Amino acid sequence: MRRREFIGLVGGAVAGWPLAVRAQQPPMPVIGFLHPTSPEGSVDRLRGFRQGLKDVGYVEGENVTIEYRWVDGQNDRLPALAAELARHRVAVIATIGNVPALAVKATTTTIPIVFVVAEDPVRLGLVASLHNPSGNLTGVNVFNAEMTAKRLELLRELVPAATRVAVLVNPVNATTTAATLRDVETAAPSMGLQILVLNASTSREINAAFATFVRERPDALFVDPDPFLTSRRVQLVHLATLHKVPAVYPARDYAEAGGLMSYGSNSADTLRQVGIYTGRILKGAKAADLPVMQASKFELVINAETARMLGLTVPPRLLARADEVIE
Repeated sequence: MRRREFIGLVGGAVAGWPLAVRAQQPPMPVIGFLHPTSPEGSVDRLRGFRQGLKDVGYVEGENVTIEYRWVDGQNDRLPALAAELARHRVAVIATIGNVPALAVKATTTTIPIVFVVAEDPVRLGLVASLHNPSGNLTGVNVFNAEMTAKRLELLRELVPAATRVAVLVNPVNATTTAATLRDVETAAPSMGLQILVLNASTSREINAAFATFVRERPDALFVDPDPFLTSRRVQLVHLATLHKVPAVYPARDYAEAGGLMSYGSNSADTLRQVGIYTGRILKGAKAADLPVMQASKFELVINAETARMLGLTVPPRLLARADEVIE
């Protein structure tokens, strides 16, 4: 072979290497992400989820792809969106909320699922046990439903004269609503509180619920940890301020929007935990072998400006216990 031909042959082979290498690389794994609200209200949660993935070596767009599906508070869309992700043949599905988790569970028994739920996932029928899930689901329990008594105590401490508390729930989210009402009815009598239950599953019904305040005149408001209600937090905070009703909420999103006080798990950290489990599954771990985690960070947030607007004096010891005071 002549020298010129040899150089041309080697050069052509070298030029072809990058294409050949790329052709041999497996496609990036795809994660399905099913959320009950909208991306606009989930910035911190998404940041936490992506951080969890990064903690185990995955960066969106570099070595993993995420298929997002947003329910926008319309739970009737859940079965179709869950089925859509299953047909997409995603490697794992991450989802937030009791109802979305149940919808995804009903869709597939083979795709691993990592959930966030507000109450005992064993009671919900998602896993066999916390330590040994045994099926294709695992995730995080954020204790929201179990923390009902604690929120009532904080509300009572902030508004000691309160005797009648309105409890706003979403009847469509039957499991969370049932747990909340059960815990409220257990805790309220020992605190000397009477409970008025208000239902709302649409924006119009939220307006109607607050319209009853003129007639019923509750002393305070307790908002259930429901994804739809969280998606309407600006409306809820506005109406609570308009009616001058002190309120306690389940997540800091409300306090940041002007709500009086929130107590609950740190949503960004919770989604970080979900991201870690999702990444571990991509690396080969089985959902059945990953124990259900318990939310590890809880935070009390008080909006001092809203307290002043409502004519409330926040007790010094309550301020001292707050993780954040918004001025």
